[in-house]
Amino acid sequence: MGHFRSFTDGMKFFFQGLGWVARTPRWWLFGLIPALIVSVLYVVVLYLLGTNAGDLAEWATPFADGWGQAARNTLRTLVGLLIVGAGLVLAVVTFTAVTLIVGDPFYEKLSEKVEESYGEVPGGHEVPLWKSIPRSVRDSLITLGYVLLFTVPLFFLGFVPVIGQTVVPVLGALVSGFFLTVELTTLAMERRGMARKNRFAVLRGNKAAALGFGGLLFLVFLIPLGAVVAMPAAVAGGTIMVRTRLAPV
Repeated sequence: MGHFRSFTDGMKFFFQGLGWVARTPRWWLFGLIPALIVSVLYVVVLYLLGTNAGDLAEWATPFADGWGQAARNTLRTLVGLLIVGAGLVLAVVTFTAVTLIVGDPFYEKLSEKVEESYGEVPGGHEVPLWKSIPRSVRDSLITLGYVLLFTVPLFFLGFVPVIGQTVVPVLGALVSGFFLTVELTTLAMERRGMARKNRFAVLRGNKAAALGFGGLLFLVFLIPLGAVVAMPAAVAGGTIMVRTRLAPV
């Protein structure tokens, strides 16, 4: 029961972030700018992936060339759908990291404003922009490596009947959600001087809350334009989560 309550508490942080940007719409508009820029790039990439999914499926299944037409087409349709699905999941997971890197000055300022509304802003750990961006890129690549470590096996498990259509999507959402929380709490944790290993340790210690927050965001980000519209609220929610639960001031 305690884990379930922590999970739902994690979900509430997104709604708290949503409430914060609703009360300060100019900061919501401010946070939309990087998300809009990155979303255009992602839409183009996903469009190209979707239009070429059939060719990719054919390339990935040369062993089916000698099969009957019905069986071959069924297999390649399934593989094509899995490729598009994997691309969509990867886009959802990496969108946050890429947007935070591109919009680092925007979201740093947004996160600071959220902290200000709760009291004193933690200081003494500021890093120049020319250092923070390469560090953010490195940390995001490491996080992406962890994501792939989990999602690649889940991708292949997606071919297993029944499990691939029931258990695997749920596990995929939870894994992706956890790493979304990793990305969205980074700004506030770095403001407190917490290195990547410390941040991971704190989130592992609050796993249910991290899964609740990130899992809900994962579903929101699957909605067309959901990631763009919700990104400022997600940053605000991640900051509130750190401020009030993970590393309270």
